[in-house]
Amino acid sequence: MSDTRTPTRTGDGATLDITGWTCPAPLRDRPRVVMGHGGGGALSAELVQHLFAPAFGGEVLAGLGDSAAVSLGGTRLAFSTDSYVVRPLFFPGGGIGDLAVNGTVNDLAMSGARAAYLSCGFILEEGVEMSVVARVARDMGAAARAADVEIVTGDTKVVEAGHGDGIYLNTAGIGIIPDGVDLRPQRVVPGDVVIVSGEIGLHGVAIMSVREGLEFGVDVESDCAALGGLVRSMLAVTPDLHVLRDPTRGGLAASLNEIAAASGTGVVIHENRVPVPPAVANACAILGLDPLYVANEGKLVAFVPREHADAVLEAMRAHPLGRGAAVIGEAVDAHPGLVVARTALGGTRVVDLPIGEQLPRIC
Repeated sequence: MSDTRTPTRTGDGATLDITGWTCPAPLRDRPRVVMGHGGGGALSAELVQHLFAPAFGGEVLAGLGDSAAVSLGGTRLAFSTDSYVVRPLFFPGGGIGDLAVNGTVNDLAMSGARAAYLSCGFILEEGVEMSVVARVARDMGAAARAADVEIVTGDTKVVEAGHGDGIYLNTAGIGIIPDGVDLRPQRVVPGDVVIVSGEIGLHGVAIMSVREGLEFGVDVESDCAALGGLVRSMLAVTPDLHVLRDPTRGGLAASLNEIAAASGTGVVIHENRVPVPPAVANACAILGLDPLYVANEGKLVAFVPREHADAVLEAMRAHPLGRGAAVIGEAVDAHPGLVVARTALGGTRVVDLPIGEQLPRIC
């Protein structure tokens, strides 16, 4: 972490030049991995930025996007990988198989790419029922066909009983990025309009309801879906979208903070414009959670140049997965790197990057 502040004075009055100092270790000194390191919040970011990125190096990795944009043989490709450890394996609106396919397709779509091929890795715990494995495989196949992608290679490993949790999955995917498409947070500028594709928080609350046996007065289903078609309809309006993110772990708040930090702009959202379904609002009120931090698996947030915002919003609302799309805020010059929310009472609060995840093992 570079510190570019001006020279300061120490306690004895001496001048100390700290320009260019770097932090060689994570800000939170933890000798062991904790659950928060996998939650998509500040601990996850520190693990990547201070441990993995220095170890691996490379300009492509430094972009830290949902997928990597690379060139190979003159073709621009998006490449992504993700692992899935959700518990329970099946939940209202989907299961680990749908999640694994749709999650990787969505990561590729956030680069503007049309997903083409996926790999699949199964890590099975000794003793898991073959019928469960078969159900997951069928779900993956159906989800791949629905997303118009093909699973072309894979791997299977088995671990001893007690050393897993039934089934873990890994999927990787590649897709082609169309000419003229350049989606990355560094392109965000003040004045960009922030659009979310629909109601937030459904996936996290759906997982919570079945895991903890909670009832919120209405059935809540995950929003798990492949967003490639929605993104294509947006790019058909203009290829000049600035950045897309699917707010999974850490929710909408984490995605907005990542974009603000990478772009060096501030972000202002209006809480009363963020589409939160009543069931999610009620569940969060009961459990003391903030819907902005609850995971999604079928939503995206877009930063769109103001001159294209109305047309992009109209195209999103014409697509089945974007019918609830709404403008929720904008990028601003003020408070660079910070996200703030205007409350219904006229106040302002900082929407910070979460430390970990409010509900672990949701994807």
